[in-house]
Amino acid sequence: MPEVTITIGGRQFAVACQDGEEHYLHTAAKMLDDEAQVLADQVGRLPEARMLLMAGLMLADKTASVEDRVRAVESTLAERDAELEGLRNMGAPEPERIEVPVVPDSVTETLAELAARAEAVAAEIEEKAG
Repeated sequence: MPEVTITIGGRQFAVACQDGEEHYLHTAAKMLDDEAQVLADQVGRLPEARMLLMAGLMLADKTASVEDRVRAVESTLAERDAELEGLRNMGAPEPERIEVPVVPDSVTETLAELAARAEAVAAEIEEKAG
């Protein structure tokens, strides 16, 4: 079991940890040291036990705030998951019926006949003009 020396509030501590956990210990110690530094800047030098207690409480307060936010996000996520599941279970919507007007064959035939007559008249006029 390795022993790691960490520094918190300008004081060194020897702490044992599991193999491979050294990085996590240093990260946690850095967080605690940052809080201890805030205390030292605000209050000045404190007895070791009080400094560690106050720094730990400050970290616990931050952790509680983060946990509250995580719970709120999880609650929102659960609502969205339920909404998504509800939408999935609704199935496909009924197809919408769209009616397109159809031109009757008699109208098409009449228009074709009128076009043919107009072309014939145009050709006759061109012939007389030419």
